[in-house]
This record gives sequence, C-alpha cells and structure tokens, in this order.
Amino acid sequence: MPRYFFNVYYDRVELDEEGEELPDVLAAWREATVTAGQIIQDLDGKLRPGKNWRMEVTDESSKPLYVIHVCAEKPK
Repeated sequence: MPRYFFNVYYDRVELDEEGEELPDVLAAWREATVTAGQIIQDLDGKLRPGKNWRMEVTDESSKPLYVIHVCAEKPK
C-alpha cells in the first residue's frame, strides 16, 4: 500500500516523517481534509490575519499531490 505524507507549514515547518499507508490518492485527499480541519480547530483562535496555514500532501518520492491553503487576511 502506498505511503502519503502530510506536511504542515504555519509558524514553523512540521514535516511528516512517518506518513500514513492509504489505498490511493483519493484516500490521501480525504485524510488531508479531515486532518487539516482538526489541526485548524486545534489552533483554537490563534490563526491571525497575515498568517497563512498550509498542508502539503506528498507521495513516497516527495512529489506534491495536493495542497490545502488557509489564508488569513484582514480586508482593507
């Protein structure tokens, strides 16, 4: 089964060293959306305007497959 990695970029880079075995890229997308939602919820109001949050999903060869961006900005 292929292994996928879920790297997070916010205040610091958090590289997923372990990854997760999943059946295919669609399962990796589902896992990314669930995990991203949980991580953002765990920020517990700490996401500030001008700070962006990003999750990058890669395969075993570090090829980017998906990117989820959360852009926090204050309208002008």
